[in-house]
Amino acid sequence: MTTLDLTGLTTRPAQVWGAVRLVPLVRDEPVADLRLRARLYGDAAGLVQVGPRHGYVSYIPHGFVATWTGDGTPAAAYGTQLSSPDDDSAPTATMGLRIHRRMARRQARDRLRFLPMHLALEGYLALHFGGPSLAWEEWSQRAIRQGLSPRVEEAYVGAEIRELTDALRVFEIHPGQCGVLVYVADALAAAFVVPHPDDYRALHPTLLHDLYGELIHHYALLMPPVQDFRARIPDAHIRSLAHLRTAAAEQEDAWARFHDTTMPTGLLEHTYTWQTVYRMGHFTLSRFLPTFRPKQENHIGEAITDDTGRIAYLKTFRLSENQVRRGHLLSRLAANDWHLADTAADLGITEAQLGMRLESAGFGHLLRQDVLDGYRKQRS
Repeated sequence: MTTLDLTGLTTRPAQVWGAVRLVPLVRDEPVADLRLRARLYGDAAGLVQVGPRHGYVSYIPHGFVATWTGDGTPAAAYGTQLSSPDDDSAPTATMGLRIHRRMARRQARDRLRFLPMHLALEGYLALHFGGPSLAWEEWSQRAIRQGLSPRVEEAYVGAEIRELTDALRVFEIHPGQCGVLVYVADALAAAFVVPHPDDYRALHPTLLHDLYGELIHHYALLMPPVQDFRARIPDAHIRSLAHLRTAAAEQEDAWARFHDTTMPTGLLEHTYTWQTVYRMGHFTLSRFLPTFRPKQENHIGEAITDDTGRIAYLKTFRLSENQVRRGHLLSRLAANDWHLADTAADLGITEAQLGMRLESAGFGHLLRQDVLDGYRKQRS
């Protein structure tokens, strides 16, 4: 378990539009041997196969195709498996480039569920997807046979986030910008990093097609405009343009220190469980999950890192409190071999209270009906 490291990315002054604050990230040196480009799929729902007998329906507005070699060998870095054309290995838990291209099975109707990043959220949806590891008598036959299938999560497309469209349209893209941190009502909604400034300019509009959590959508609707941190330079000691340049640089450094030590700490100061998905040359595609801390900021995401650990590509999604609660419950159940009494003791609650938490989290169908009814009577 390790933290996220944004070494090599420098914070630039934020820009504010209503409740939206965008903080640019500029690279000291672009990643020259990895490039990303967009591939649009439209707004229809898509059916994605993740194995011979498993698939899911999702909103797939676009993909990111990565080229990491000099001869232009393509591989999908966003929601797909990275592979070269001569790679004949079977698909893993993620979907290969060939499968993601084959969108003929998309359905011309509204999406059934919204996923921010297929690679990252597939890992969240698959969290202990098989259900109870031991057939304790409290679990239903459906739980034993089918596990958590189907597992459904919802999110909001960026176009529905109030003021985000205008913010992306009017904000300046800084020279050398390779990423952005998106805040809504000063709550971190997403981090987006790409290898090269040209990639960012091309992919900047895709932030409107990405998905954002329930909390972010509510903040955009309900919260007032945020304060713009404007630089104020006292003129008492300014005697020349050189003095003015120095004072302006000091203000930029002060903003960067404040931002880096205060605003993104919920993303950067917590540890994550990383899973390697694919290796290509000296780059590694991974996805990560948090430790599911209730009533705290929790993010999932996917990243491409080089052999030194430097992040070349990053996409994150902030989980809602309900999603955090579901992840926390599943993690604690798995840690206690799905034994309800042991899990309740681990959480410091009664077994009946745990049963009610499972029901409120949407997992009540995993328990036998008579067991769930008994828990209800104990709570009444």
